[in-house]
Amino acid sequence: MVPRANGVWIIILSLLLAYLLAIVPFPDWAMHYRPQWVAMVLIYWIMALPYRVGIGAAWFAGLFMDILEGSLLGLNALSFALIAYITLSLHQRLRMFSALQQSGMILALVGINMTMTYWIKVATEQTDAGSLLFLLGAVSSAFVWPWLFLVMRQLRRGFNVR
Repeated sequence: MVPRANGVWIIILSLLLAYLLAIVPFPDWAMHYRPQWVAMVLIYWIMALPYRVGIGAAWFAGLFMDILEGSLLGLNALSFALIAYITLSLHQRLRMFSALQQSGMILALVGINMTMTYWIKVATEQTDAGSLLFLLGAVSSAFVWPWLFLVMRQLRRGFNVR
């Protein structure tokens, strides 16, 4: 049996892997289809362990993402904290949902995350207001979610993370 202290390392390592997947180069034509790996891993850990991973962890994960992307400091932190709050308030319902229903919630949560960051970028004139193509990342995240959920649950159970 793995000691409880190692559970923190599993959470951190899964987030680091999500950060790596978030910065993998994509071709220009596929940039809008990139799943939001960090947001999905964060949602999983908040849903699975709401007493260990919460709004503060989401805030720090967002700050690290801001540094990694070189974006406005606090941009991802604010949006991750918002989706963490929503996930914390719905975590018991989310656990009972089927994979298809959870994918719908991932679509909504990641869509909120992406819309919020897009609005802030438009407000700070970092990007131009344009089409809604940026939301394709939320759709691809919803498609990836059932497999990510299974892998993360197996990882959590295999290492006895509580």
